[in-house]
Amino acid sequence: MAYYFIFPEKDATLYSHPDRTQMNSGHDEILEIVKEKGNSDQRYYPSRVLIQFRNEDIQSTISDKIGTSIFNNATTEVALQLLSSEHKNLTSVLNLEVFAVSQSWDEGTGRYSNIPTSSNGCSWVYRDNDITKTGWTTSSFAVPTTGSIDALGITKGGGVWYTGSAFQGSQQFLNGDSLDTNINVTSIIQKFSASLAGRIYPDGITNHGFLIKQPDSVEQDTSSSFGEMKYFSVDTHTIFPPRLVFKWDDSLHSSQSLAKQNGELSVSLYKNQEEYNQNDEATFRIHVRDKYPVRQFASSSNFLNVGYFTTSSFYSVRDAHTEEEIIPFDNNFTKLSADNDGMFFKLFMKGLQPERYYRVLFKHTNNEGTIVYDNNYHFKVVR
Repeated sequence: MAYYFIFPEKDATLYSHPDRTQMNSGHDEILEIVKEKGNSDQRYYPSRVLIQFRNEDIQSTISDKIGTSIFNNATTEVALQLLSSEHKNLTSVLNLEVFAVSQSWDEGTGRYSNIPTSSNGCSWVYRDNDITKTGWTTSSFAVPTTGSIDALGITKGGGVWYTGSAFQGSQQFLNGDSLDTNINVTSIIQKFSASLAGRIYPDGITNHGFLIKQPDSVEQDTSSSFGEMKYFSVDTHTIFPPRLVFKWDDSLHSSQSLAKQNGELSVSLYKNQEEYNQNDEATFRIHVRDKYPVRQFASSSNFLNVGYFTTSSFYSVRDAHTEEEIIPFDNNFTKLSADNDGMFFKLFMKGLQPERYYRVLFKHTNNEGTIVYDNNYHFKVVR
């Protein structure tokens, strides 16, 4: 344990294409990082993505699930995950950058395909709508922020964000890599959390969400495109909305001396209710015993003996239908715990998509190597 998921309250794509600088896409099912070719010129115009999570969700996760002291002691990680949709014509090396946004913005209800174009929310030019017309700052930025774009022929705008290593994250994708994002934004979330406790810059900043973009050198090169990167938005009708993933280690294991270091093992899951409410916090227990126990005289069954994996044992959760790895085997954050009754782990159902089945797997490393146990242990999350 543990992984905990929260989902955005709003997101949108900002387009710099001349036909779409005032277009709002707040209710689009897809978020796009693209460079669109102009209709009447040879320039390629970049897009950027805005995404924001509720302060209440962030703070309750930190205070009620993790604990403020644990969250701030450098053993917790927070990742921004966007799940990929359809990608086209990508270059072999891609980079994405994430920044903490420094100005508020309205999501709006527009869509890319709306006719006429809807502009009742943020766009490349405006951070609210084309009626009030509150523009993004494009010059004389307040310290320590920056924004806009410096490229011939591209309209100024596209958001404003904080500068400095504590206010940003990044991820590189190589040819063949999964294009799902897993960007470490721990320091930014710590700044958001500190702001809710009354602290100001540089210790705390107001949560206006994240801005996702290509590096300046890529955006400002208007002579070529890197392809199209597309991700599911919070308005998707699939099971793949963006999410903020909190990861921390609260495992306890003081039975290493009793752990099974060799031999074939029989592993079973018990205390599995098989159906859980999406707000439940479930405890799963694992029975570990020798598959071929040494013959000996005993007054009780070998099946009643408590057995243990080593401290190098982990769990994973997959979607039973799609095989998507919801919670991967993570050497830092999915360790199995042990007590007098054997091995166990806790799982937060909140953040798993309801009305779906999931499968639990275990991984154990001992003197004979590493074995993954996949015995089709399933459970369902319901509303």
